[in-house]
Amino acid sequence: MEMDNIECVSSIEEGGEDIHQHPQFGSSKPLINNLISPATSVYELLECPVCTNSMYPPIHQCHNGHTLCSTCKTRVHNRCPTCRQELGDIRCLALEKVAESLQLPCRYGSLGCPDIFPYYSKLKHEAMCNFRPYNCPYAGSECAIVGDIPSLVTHLRDDHKVDMHTGCTFNHRYVKSNPREVENATWMLTVFNCFGQYFCLHFEAFQLGMAPVYMAFLRFMGDETDARNYCYSLEVGANGRKLIFEGTPRSIRDSHRKVRDSHDGLIIQRNMALFFSGGDRKELKLRVTGRIWKEQHNQEAGLCIPNLCS
Repeated sequence: MEMDNIECVSSIEEGGEDIHQHPQFGSSKPLINNLISPATSVYELLECPVCTNSMYPPIHQCHNGHTLCSTCKTRVHNRCPTCRQELGDIRCLALEKVAESLQLPCRYGSLGCPDIFPYYSKLKHEAMCNFRPYNCPYAGSECAIVGDIPSLVTHLRDDHKVDMHTGCTFNHRYVKSNPREVENATWMLTVFNCFGQYFCLHFEAFQLGMAPVYMAFLRFMGDETDARNYCYSLEVGANGRKLIFEGTPRSIRDSHRKVRDSHDGLIIQRNMALFFSGGDRKELKLRVTGRIWKEQHNQEAGLCIPNLCS
């Protein structure tokens, strides 16, 4: 028989021990033996048996006491994945109360995060933690590699074969024999090492409304707060005409598609790009030059002045 809106509450016997009074939480009273065995930690009890992620309210259980998270409850078609009994709608308040009393370190502690959080706010912090790994910034593929900046630089060089460049100025030439065939294309990105940091240069072709355009932009391999310390310029031109873009590099926390779709970079319409290419305007030969500099605050004058690398 299906039971609706049933809440799981702890049954206290033989002295009425409280499930919160565990030595781990600073009390001398033992936790109820039939709730947590000596070989099972409270963290294992809070792990969903289906997805293996930590469970957050509402935590569900079957009539036999097996628990699972609310997301997986919809996946198992109302059948307990452990005993195959019908789940119903039972809420395990006892386990939710245990979770509420926990203080846990950030999962990125091994990467440098020193903070400890209440169980129910830990997940929110980890989604924004400055120490969380970065996604691979390579464009044009759905690369699933994540890691810190040094490991991603090695990955880009060895696995994606990107061009590595040392210095804060660059001069790149993009060539396409039949540019009118290019509607959505991503050129191989280049990684720059300057000021002890890494930057990714992107160049793409796509449709902006009805107009085919090319776009170049720079991303910073680090967090947004650090990216704001740097500026860059991109320049393209020929035949007495010139386009220049100056801006702050976006962090690789933002995907290359997000940056592209925000139009935060140097945008060149195809007709202008072909004009810059010269010749019969049928072949793309576009030269993009640029530089990166670091803003230094002059405390006496109250101004930011550029610090150009040599």
